[in-house]
Amino acid sequence: MHLRFGMLAILLVAASAARLLAGEHTTDSLEKVKKQVADKKAVLVDVREQDEWDKGHCEGALLVPLSDLGKKGKGETFAKELEKKLPKDKVVYCHCARGRRALVAADALKQLGYDVRPLKPGYQELLDAGFKQAEK
Repeated sequence: MHLRFGMLAILLVAASAARLLAGEHTTDSLEKVKKQVADKKAVLVDVREQDEWDKGHCEGALLVPLSDLGKKGKGETFAKELEKKLPKDKVVYCHCARGRRALVAADALKQLGYDVRPLKPGYQELLDAGFKQAEK
């Protein structure tokens, strides 16, 4: 009984720690996101992988694959290169296909000093909400 209780306590602590690390999706509405991006106060960052991006992406979005953030995100050279592409003085709305990778990417970008607001809606939901698909 004590062993089972101990294991349950460990799992609850681990789950809580993972939730704290992953943060939460933004509560900003998609209308607000569209307006912020249109007004150049924010940027939309797609954290899906290159092959997903190549199949279609939102107009004006920047590609920063989660795999790049994971591999290179800790290096100073990568951080400097990223800053050339992704300004630190704007809100960064990141999205993926379903919202989970956006949370992980947000953690990495926050560690690099960005004001990140991960989106729960994925790529298709953004299109359904009126974001334009980039020309292929």
